[in-house]
Formats: sequence, structure tokens, C-alpha cells
Amino acid sequence: MSTFSSYSELEDFLKTRTQNQYTSPYYTNNGGFFTASGPQEKQALPGIIDSISGGELTHSSTNIQVTGVDEADFVKVDDNGYIFVLAGNNITILKAYPPTEAQIASRITLTDMSPSGIFVNGNKLAVIGSNYSMTPLPYYGLPISPGITGPGAYPQTAMYTQDVTTYVKVYDISKRTNPELVETSSTSGNYLSSRMIGNYVYLIAGQLAYYRVEVLPNIFVDDVNLPKIGLNGTETGVPSSDIYYSNVTDNYFTFTTIAALNIENLTETPSSKTLLVGATSTLYVSLDNIYVTQNVYDQTGYGQTQTSIYRIHVENNTITPEAQGTVPGSILNQYSMDEYGDYFRVVTTTWGSPMAWTSPTIKPSNGTITIVPISGGQQSNVYVLNMNLTIVGRLENLSQGENFHSARFMGDKCYLVTFMMTDPLFVIDLSNPAKPSELGNLTIPGYSDYLHPYDENHLIGIGKETTSSEQGYFAWYQGIKISVFDVSNVSQPVQIANYTIGDRGTSSPVLSDPKAFLFDKSKNLLVIPVLEAKVDQSQYPPGQVPAGAYGQPVWQGAYVFNITLDGGLTLEGKISHMENGTDIYNQDYYVQRSLYIENVLYTISNAKVQLNNLEDLALIKEIQIS
Repeated sequence: MSTFSSYSELEDFLKTRTQNQYTSPYYTNNGGFFTASGPQEKQALPGIIDSISGGELTHSSTNIQVTGVDEADFVKVDDNGYIFVLAGNNITILKAYPPTEAQIASRITLTDMSPSGIFVNGNKLAVIGSNYSMTPLPYYGLPISPGITGPGAYPQTAMYTQDVTTYVKVYDISKRTNPELVETSSTSGNYLSSRMIGNYVYLIAGQLAYYRVEVLPNIFVDDVNLPKIGLNGTETGVPSSDIYYSNVTDNYFTFTTIAALNIENLTETPSSKTLLVGATSTLYVSLDNIYVTQNVYDQTGYGQTQTSIYRIHVENNTITPEAQGTVPGSILNQYSMDEYGDYFRVVTTTWGSPMAWTSPTIKPSNGTITIVPISGGQQSNVYVLNMNLTIVGRLENLSQGENFHSARFMGDKCYLVTFMMTDPLFVIDLSNPAKPSELGNLTIPGYSDYLHPYDENHLIGIGKETTSSEQGYFAWYQGIKISVFDVSNVSQPVQIANYTIGDRGTSSPVLSDPKAFLFDKSKNLLVIPVLEAKVDQSQYPPGQVPAGAYGQPVWQGAYVFNITLDGGLTLEGKISHMENGTDIYNQDYYVQRSLYIENVLYTISNAKVQLNNLEDLALIKEIQIS
């Protein structure tokens, strides 16, 4: 990747390579955005004595993709028995263990940004969030003022530009009852993602790059809005000569900034690098590299055709953009990507030309009915790239005509799930990077949206059960399905256990956010939050409930399972933060996360933290946090 030699070279790049420049960053009113109203407030509750145990407690942690690469979440637990809960603009710090002493230790209220997630590292708390503000623009060189009138004036509305800044606020929490703000760093742009490796928080933010926008007829702003980096209130513009780019053309571009902050040593100046890329979408982060992806669309209107990938090497506060490459198709989520040794592996979805698509049909064959699936449409692919992001191996056209639902890389294997009527679980061999190959597959009803390793030979899948339709060429989604797969025989994977929760309409945050998934093999423990729906069978003749009947929500809370390879899945009990679990319209009491400390299970909603004994799920205590 190269850097610009001058501001004019950057401006020329945007003018010649941006195909749709008129994506205006200007707005006609403030649209509900808020402006910073003041500093954060904290509330220390009297009578609580800090008790730091020395980090000897056994506890669960955030469900992350890569060991050693922490991901921001709204619930964190530390080694000393404290739980940190971000709900709305409040961070509640709870002394959670021992359970008999569980209570709120302190609370931080953030009034100058919208928080998105938190990290906890020893005695430091890092809060990630953004501030949105609207700045009025002058008309014809005149300042905007309320009630402006006269020829050429536009009193009915004002023009605004949206300013977005993403922050990392670092708190000293050595006294849990009295957290102290010690540093604020920022970068212009929307919050995209973040990770913590060791003591370093890596923040990724994106800001629209534009050079010419028509504000009013024949009135233009002709400028490039360079990003800014801030530390404790002092901002510095990023020089154009420090911005990396590759020779690509796109609909529009963004400045994607990666900043590194040592939250344990605040005397170390934060570092950053900025890339001029298209719209950043999904990120994957290993211990050594950040992979930033962007969608590149087919200008013929047939949809997305390829994904551009950027590799940025990170080592403490050193950030080095090193490579750029492309793969055909689109990427579903971060679990569709993986780094293994000197290779980067990725699963994508591509579409054939619409002219070649066919609909599913039913054909008789020797007295039986055969379903002929869609052809020429959606298909899944596996690509292997080297560290220069050059494709060195490929396996394409898997499951033509089926939706891609999930992937999981485990060593030299990749497991992926597609679905149209049934769930093919594919086992892909990646031991030879130049020749990925399919080893086997399992086809069963239902599908998995999330795959989690149980051990090296077994997988847990969370998704939906399905029922075939009367038409015969599609299936109705039903309740939440939990599956256990044995993949020790790679050519013949088998499902050894499954459990279905609820009817059609049942949902779980795990389907789209794996951080809601709690699993501990040593404790045989599996916990997932569920919004359970049931079909009212009294509305139908006996035995004639249609497969497409949609249930109504009847219960919300956490399902707690005992999970073993011998015994399968056994429901140990259900925990709700609502009375009988049925006040389903009060979403503040929806259980969103669960964790354990020693032998206590903690379930967390925006309004409450509840403690139950892990042995028998007996209620120990409830702590209201809002």
C-alpha cells in the first residue's frame, strides 16, 4: 500500500476514483442527534469496602473468536469478583462475589457520548463510544441565526454537517467504589469495531471522505475533510501524506483509522494509521494482524461481486498497513474469516448471473418426487490467501442455490452450514492451502447460525429447526435448535444430540451475537438467552396446526443446560428476570448475558443482575441496577 505525496494528490484521487461523489454529508435539520452536554458523572455508593482478592477466582469471560484477542461488550467480569454492566449511558460496577456481599459498588453516567462497549484490564476500564453533533453551515457567506428573513434567505430550515467522533475513555478502577477518569483519546468518524490485545486497545473508526458537495444550487464546498486524532481534548489533523491507499475505484470512500492505546501505561502516546478505502464492513483480528474488509459492488446492478481485504500488522503501538487483496463474493461475518500460520482463510457468498438463475422445481422420477433446487444463484466458496493477500487456493460453488448461514475454522479444518430445505454441514480440509477440498457433509432438517467448538472433534450449533412446506421446495423456520455434532469421522459427520425450544417465532441473541453464548466444558454448562414463542393450538382443529403458523412470545430468560457427549443436552432449568418470565413487553428485563464466578450463575439484563446457585439454580439474590 502507498501513501499520498501531497494534499492535491489525495484530492485528485477522490475526484478520479469516486464513482458516486454525491453522497452528501450534509443534513437539513439535526434529526435527533445530540451534542455533548457536559462531563461524565460518577456515583460512589457509601458503605461499600473495596475487596480485591488477588485474582484467584474462577470465572467465565466474554465469548470471543480468537484466544488472546478480547472483544468489547456491555458486560465484563474481572478476576476479583466484580461485574461491569453497560446499560444505556450508565456503567454499573458490582461487587458480585462472594454472593452474600453482592451489591452495587459505584456507577458512572456518561453524558458526553453514546457508549458502545467496554474492556476491563486489571485496574483499568476502557469505555468505547461516540458523540454526534450537528454544525450549521452559512448561507451565501452569512451566519445562520434563528428567524433569519429577507431575499435569498431560507428561514424554514438550516443546513448542517454531521460531526461524529469516537472516543476511548480510560478509568482507573483500582478503587472500584471510586473510578477516576484518567485519559480520553478520540478519532473522527463512526465507531466500527475494537479489540484488546494485552494492554493495548485497538480502535477502528470510519469517516466519509468527500471532496465536493453541492450545499445549495451552485454553492459548493470544495475540500477534503481530513480525519483528526485527539488526546485529552487536543485534536491534531492527520496529514494527507500519512494516509494509505490502494489503486481501486469505488462508489465512495472512507477514512478508516486504526488507533492503538496502551491503557496500562498512559505515558505512552497513542499511535494511529489511516487508510482511504471504501465502506468498511466486517473485521477479523488475530494476535498479529487486523483484517479490514469492504464490499465492492457490481455496477451492472446484479449485486455485490467481490470483497476487498486489507491486512494491517499490529505489534503493541506499531501499526503497519502491509497488504491488500480481493476475493469474489461477500463475507457474512467475522467468523467467516480466520488466520492460520502464514495463511488467511475466508468463506464468501457469490451470485451467478440473473440470466442463468432457475427456480426450484418438482420432477417425478421412477414414481418418486425429486426436488431440483435453484441453479445459477447463490453459492458458497472457500478461499486461502497468503500474507500478501493473494489467492493461493480455492474451493468454489458449494451448495448452489442455498443460503450461507455460518462457518467455523478449527485448525486445518473449516465447518460451514448452508440451507434451503435442509442443513448441509460441510467439512472442508485446508491442510493443503493450495487445494482445499470437501471431506464430507451431513444433511439434516434445520440449520445453525453459530458454530462453537466443544472439543477438537465436536461442535455445538445454535440455529433454527425447520419443517418442510407443502409446496416441497422450501422449509418453514421453527423454534431455536441446539445441536451437537461429532466430526471425528470427517467423511461422515453425525448429529449426536439436539434440543428444540419453542415454536416458530422463537429467537435468541446468540443467532446474531455469539457474545450471548455461555459454554464451559469443565462444568458441562451451556446457557443461552431465549425469547420463546408458542403457537396457540386452540386456534386450529386438533392435529392441523400448519407448519407456517407463527407463535406469540410467551416467555423470556435464560435456558440452562447440562451438556456432555454421553448424555447429550439436558435442560437443568430456566431463569427469567420477569415475574414468571411472562412480562414479555418490558425489554429492560430481557436477559442478554450470563456468566459464572465459582459456583454462582449470574444473568444480566438492562435492569437487573440475578444470582443463582449453579448446582440447583436456586435463587440467591437479585440486584436492581436501573
